[in-house]
Amino acid sequence: MKIICIGRNYTEHISELKNERPEEPVIFQKPDTAILLKKQPFFIPDFSNDVHYEVEVLVKIKKVGKHIQQKFAHKYYDQVGLGIDFTARDLQQKLKEKGLPWEKAKAFDGAAVIGEKWLNKNEIKDINNLNFSLLKNDKAVQNGNTSLMLWKIDELISYISTFFTLKIGDVIFTGTPSGVGKVEINDRLTGFIGQEKIFSIQIK
Repeated sequence: MKIICIGRNYTEHISELKNERPEEPVIFQKPDTAILLKKQPFFIPDFSNDVHYEVEVLVKIKKVGKHIQQKFAHKYYDQVGLGIDFTARDLQQKLKEKGLPWEKAKAFDGAAVIGEKWLNKNEIKDINNLNFSLLKNDKAVQNGNTSLMLWKIDELISYISTFFTLKIGDVIFTGTPSGVGKVEINDRLTGFIGQEKIFSIQIK
């Protein structure tokens, strides 16, 4: 399986990190070794002093596709989830300043949280108007809605498939809204789609 991530897909998040608004989706990938194992805590790596949470809506691909037209993209997934793209922000900044790839800051072991619970797309009223949130120690720190995406889910699937063949089980991280921040030891992060709890993890 591949984990395909989209960066800079929410305007307010672009602003909070003082990034430029992209003209097309920013794509990067995480290896399957980045997936945080079920029921395991997230351990802050010793190579970073500034690891940030970034909550994101996830889409799981259900059939193989290449050069998918946007009007057919909805046929390639029927499950929607929630996860965290952990980012070593201090390391990422150093890499960006040198024009180097982000993998060390984004794709390290445990950097991809995939919630155990997946929702059936057909039971969601409007995939492009979906509320989601992240609580840190029971306090809301990120609130998002898919209507605020620069590129909606079907657009992303079509765009990604121009470059990469999508295969069964691939997961797309669709971008994070504003409110990202640093994690500390003993924090608990809990993610919701609407009122439905999708994951809860401990920081160690």
